[in-house]
Amino acid sequence: MVDIRLGDNQYGKAETRLVRVDRGGERHSITDLNVSTSLAGDLDATHLTGDNSGVLPTDTQKNTVYAFARDGVGEIEDFGLRLARHFVDTTPTITRARVRIEQYRWERIQVEGAPAPHSFVRAAGTRTATVTYDGARSWVVSGIADVTALNTTGSEFHGFHRDRYTTLPETTDRILATAVSARWRHAGESDWAVSYREAHRHLLEAFADTHSLSLQQTLHAMGERVLRHRDELVEVRLELPNKHHFLVDLSPFELDNPGEVFFAADRPYGLIEGSVVRDGAPEPGLAWW
Repeated sequence: MVDIRLGDNQYGKAETRLVRVDRGGERHSITDLNVSTSLAGDLDATHLTGDNSGVLPTDTQKNTVYAFARDGVGEIEDFGLRLARHFVDTTPTITRARVRIEQYRWERIQVEGAPAPHSFVRAAGTRTATVTYDGARSWVVSGIADVTALNTTGSEFHGFHRDRYTTLPETTDRILATAVSARWRHAGESDWAVSYREAHRHLLEAFADTHSLSLQQTLHAMGERVLRHRDELVEVRLELPNKHHFLVDLSPFELDNPGEVFFAADRPYGLIEGSVVRDGAPEPGLAWW
């Protein structure tokens, strides 16, 4: 007879949409979040017998997100820590909480050169944070998602392995475009706003400054630059889809194309993923789980 047991499990409320408007004075500010909570612990009974006495309902988790926002959100890392600690510290059966937050960025609309007091336009990229708390330790991973970046030159790709199915031509000058998704692991608590702003800046500056022989090389340069400038960070993980731009053949129309007209392909696309880690960095624990 084969023994069967309950394996790892968790549950939570996914994608609670929250918008908070701070109305202090004439100038309003807006915080636009997508919050997902996930709890784990002594939950065998509900799986094996249907005993729900140890289960904090997912609807309660959603309500907690909204109730905590009434006191203000602040930096999303702090908001995530508040929620995670609350769920573990107040629910006897819960030993681990994870809170994932996406923050949709808004910028003020300019009217005749001045910022409008209560009008906004959606900004590029999504700020992210994932917080995990187990009752004793906290792990914080911050990041940015879907920041589209493009270099019109300064990128090559050649010298790659070939087999019978290879048709890609080598190039010493191409458009390099990607949608940056990056996450960075903190050694401990820090000034989240400054850390986010500076990590974001160094990622994009490295993308712009690197003469790229491959998107893999660019990935490493971006992560390395962040770690060299931000001592509070110990690891950067990046996902870089290669948003291909192919030169259009205009010869059927008796036209040349000196690197000016391109077709922006949607799919398939190359996907480059990797991490850059500081030597001696503490083990990630539950940070990436």
